[in-house]
Amino acid sequence: MSTAVFYNSYKLKKGVAVPDFLTAIDKLSKQIAKGKGHVSTTLLCEGDKWADYSVWETMDDLRAFLDAAQANPTDLAKEFYSFLNLSGCISRVYTVENSW
Repeated sequence: MSTAVFYNSYKLKKGVAVPDFLTAIDKLSKQIAKGKGHVSTTLLCEGDKWADYSVWETMDDLRAFLDAAQANPTDLAKEFYSFLNLSGCISRVYTVENSW
């Protein structure tokens, strides 16, 4: 069975306080970690570009999470997205057959 990865890259809105953003993503990550099949979540930053990715045991687990998140976004998710400049946001789902 394959591992699944949900990857997002984005920039923050102008004027966003990074500590507030980090608090919001930390709270959201803790909520996501409770999801069935969630393995880990990582936040990356280089200059003004941010990225995060979460790893899931199976694609079915990830799809179930994404379907539920889209159907009923939590207040923590809404807060997280309020910090982002969505015009440049990229989201991708990957299947990992092997890792090295």
